[in-house]
Amino acid sequence: MTMGVGGVSRAGRTRWVLLGLLFLSTIINYLDRQALSILATTIQADLGMSDLEYARVVQVFLLAYAGAYVLAGRVTDWLGAKLALMLFIGWWSLANIATGMVRSAVELGAARFALGLGEPGNYTVGTKVVSEQFPPSERGLALGLYTAGAMIGATIAPPLIGGIALVYGWRSAFWITGVVGLLWIVLWWWAYPKQPKAEATAAQPSMKGVWGKLARTPAVWTLVASRAVADPVWYFYLFWFPKYLGDARGMSLATVASLAWIVYVTADIGSVGGGAISGVLVRRGMTPVRSRLTAMTGAAILAPLGFFITLHPSVPVLFALACTVTFAHLVYQINLTSMVVDIFPSRYIASVAGLIGCGSALGGMASAQVVGELVSGNAFDRTFVLMAFLHPLAVLLAYLALRLARRSPLSLLYAGPAQRA
Repeated sequence: MTMGVGGVSRAGRTRWVLLGLLFLSTIINYLDRQALSILATTIQADLGMSDLEYARVVQVFLLAYAGAYVLAGRVTDWLGAKLALMLFIGWWSLANIATGMVRSAVELGAARFALGLGEPGNYTVGTKVVSEQFPPSERGLALGLYTAGAMIGATIAPPLIGGIALVYGWRSAFWITGVVGLLWIVLWWWAYPKQPKAEATAAQPSMKGVWGKLARTPAVWTLVASRAVADPVWYFYLFWFPKYLGDARGMSLATVASLAWIVYVTADIGSVGGGAISGVLVRRGMTPVRSRLTAMTGAAILAPLGFFITLHPSVPVLFALACTVTFAHLVYQINLTSMVVDIFPSRYIASVAGLIGCGSALGGMASAQVVGELVSGNAFDRTFVLMAFLHPLAVLLAYLALRLARRSPLSLLYAGPAQRA
């Protein structure tokens, strides 16, 4: 009895240690990603790059990032979470170090392309770890906690990266953060539990033909569409909201810098709180999938409140509305990911997560073009109107995905007996 309890206790501690390391890797992920944008002006001056060349470097990263999501999911399911994340973080850390060695715009583009190939793996592995290590009542909270590292990374990146660059030069900022990633690998190797011999030798569902199986599962593509429809709202508030504050509301750069962070902190609260909400519903007897859909429906009701920004309210009301939207979006995103973990078997979960992540990236790329055209001439109001319709549409797609999952057998994804209820 004591040994059993101790074993359970150790297993419980281990999964939270792994989650803590995923939280840290997500912070590193965003530090490495944000470093270029923070130091863009300095790098352009040093390398003699034009704004057009810089824009192409950013596009190269986004293209690699979107395409690599699919590959990252497949590699994660093939190698397993432990080895896969070591590979991904080792790759992108070396790419970040290489960024500090570039001498031209072409070399910079190649280094950031390599970074884009590695970074999606953090999220496919994170989804797989949560699927394997956490019970349904804790999955939403676990996903929310490690995802919150993205906003922490985005928040601390400007002072940290800028401070390193000011003291040691811009190249050192890439070298130092890259080395931190390589050191993280040691912690992951040490903390990840060894697979029991009996489990390691047990038959696992075959990965042969997994892409064909996924392609024949309509629920997968409907969930991809749901994420692709919802995520442009987040990309808009991440990349365009500070510009709106300056161009449309006349705020100075100092004022924007001192206020814009509020909406991203609220997103962090939504990330953690959204997972906690569905977890509470599960503990109260609601099925995991129904609890996720309930939280997502609430988020889809809240998110359209951003429409009222078109009425040009006072600054406090403006930020209250914007914070509501970012909070709601992260509640939606975390619970959609949790629902994916609930529906699909662990053996294939990273492959599914990779497809859905690719949908998010492609949705963001497409929305950038649409938003750019809508806000031409500082006509931001039309964009806020468009964004108000996206989450309701996305949640309808999520409900459709669940119906399709029940109608068309997810047993297509299994090569053997079902692994979970």
